[in-house]
Amino acid sequence: MGSPVRVRAEATPATRDRYVDLLRVASLAAVVLGHWLMAAVTPDGVGNLLAVVPALQPLTWLLQVMPVFFFVGGFAHALSYRSLLRKRPEGSTDSVYAAFLRARLQRLLRPTMVFVLVWGAAALLVQLLGGGGGLTGVTLRLVTQPLWFIGIYLAMVAFTPPLLRLHERYGWGAFAGLAGAAAAVDVLRFAAGVPYVEFLNFAFVWLAVHQLGFLRADGRLGAGPGLSALRRPALLGGGGLVAAVALVAFGPYPLSMVGMPGEKVSNMAPPTLALLCHGLWLVGAVELLRAPAARLLARPRAWHTVVAANGVAMTAFLWHLTAMLGVYGAMLALDVPLPEPATAAWWAQTPLRLAVAAVLTAVLVAAFRTFERPAAPATPPATATAPGTGSAPLAALGASLCLLGVLGLSMVGFAGLLEGRTALLIAVPVSAPAAVAATLCGWLLVERAGRARGAR
Repeated sequence: MGSPVRVRAEATPATRDRYVDLLRVASLAAVVLGHWLMAAVTPDGVGNLLAVVPALQPLTWLLQVMPVFFFVGGFAHALSYRSLLRKRPEGSTDSVYAAFLRARLQRLLRPTMVFVLVWGAAALLVQLLGGGGGLTGVTLRLVTQPLWFIGIYLAMVAFTPPLLRLHERYGWGAFAGLAGAAAAVDVLRFAAGVPYVEFLNFAFVWLAVHQLGFLRADGRLGAGPGLSALRRPALLGGGGLVAAVALVAFGPYPLSMVGMPGEKVSNMAPPTLALLCHGLWLVGAVELLRAPAARLLARPRAWHTVVAANGVAMTAFLWHLTAMLGVYGAMLALDVPLPEPATAAWWAQTPLRLAVAAVLTAVLVAAFRTFERPAAPATPPATATAPGTGSAPLAALGASLCLLGVLGLSMVGFAGLLEGRTALLIAVPVSAPAAVAATLCGWLLVERAGRARGAR
């Protein structure tokens, strides 16, 4: 008997697209590295290296790879939902939707809720003991910020069935519709000054990228009538890059593809048409690398590494800021000098900081990885005599609560728990306890709907 990773790797079916697994791991790793590099911590607080050295902002065109993760998500969601449809009992697809949500949310929310509850308890204890100032207070605000990604991903899962049906009917037209809606939102925002309309692009931009994953699942990105396997990705990547450059050069969009402190317009929050074009060029670029990557992943050692990394990727993503801020906190506690960001001394210290942060992240992964292990596969109950009535609306309500709770927590953080600190989620004030409660209630509803058996 070999290790569990080795067993899983050697049991991989020949039909599995291993490149997708590599892209999932690589995109999260790039985000983690970007966060570690961008943090500019001094005794006075936490800043952003890109604000200190604006000349480094073009690097975000390489390190802002969240569109690749959402693209891969669309591919995986299409395959998963279609698989459940093939296995469903006779009747409606009501129970299939609930089973699909439960299966996808388990892998996301189990490690996420452990992270939230551990940090929530720690934050409450620190503030009851009179702490919460300085770097500790900053940490309590920052550690939850990456949860925005979980919230957006939850929305993609929830919208997969209807958008997959649109894709199956209209193909590239469904993507074009979402991209056109994103462009229309930016016109209304920048040309007409319509208030709050920009928040619609949290849906249109990211769901458009997600829709590209559906196209890949059907083999419509790398081939087509009169096109070679490489020509369409090249056109997609080249067209996206040219459009993104033009929008930044001549439009109201900033150069950085990540949010910058104090800027009036961000390409990230809410996302813009420029970020969508950035996503197009990234998708085209990774598709062009598909063949050489497939040859690499045919080697057992490379594939075993990808399988092992996939098993802990979400846990590492959740805890990587904790590790990074822990490194800086230890340096301050030990009176280790913190050079001014972007100075020669700061750059010389960077490899050591990154290495220690990686080791601390590995320790946290070892402690919490068990919660990322997938539960038993979710399928619509084969013994049901009829689909469970109402399971889909119940699951949709649960997913909505999870989405709002996770997004709210990403904004408010855990600082100021005893003072009742709130943050605005679009136009609604939300506190950390309310966000945690909404997420827990939503998860329980999804679990109940996904396990429900049909009744006559």
